[in-house]
Amino acid sequence: MSKPLLFVSAVVLFGITAWSASGSLAQDQAQKNPVKPTEKSQARAKSIYAVDCAVCHGETGDGKTDLAKDMQLTLEDWTDPKTLAAKSDGDLFTVIRNGKDKMPPEGVGRAKDDDVRNLILYIRGMAKAQPAAAPSPAN
Repeated sequence: MSKPLLFVSAVVLFGITAWSASGSLAQDQAQKNPVKPTEKSQARAKSIYAVDCAVCHGETGDGKTDLAKDMQLTLEDWTDPKTLAAKSDGDLFTVIRNGKDKMPPEGVGRAKDDDVRNLILYIRGMAKAQPAAAPSPAN
């Protein structure tokens, strides 16, 4: 008698936990990035990017690396401002934290939440670091 009751209690508890976690995840995705970048936090983000991201996404974020080609990956070009324009900081946070397809997750042991949020700002800055396109010559 106690085993079925224990099982049902565990299922209900698991369901409540999963529901509340998904609610906070949806809330995180809707929020704008709460961190204010500092010279130190962006230096840390650059370091994390160099170690964990650049091997596939490239030093400049263009996604054109030998490893990406060898793995038959077509990665987005973050140097193009249009690439990340439609993605929220929360969406990027979720992909970085959980991984996607062949991309491994950035575990909490490697980067705290604020480190990931600063990494998002660093990645968004890659498009701003590119020189503006030259105007087309008038005919």
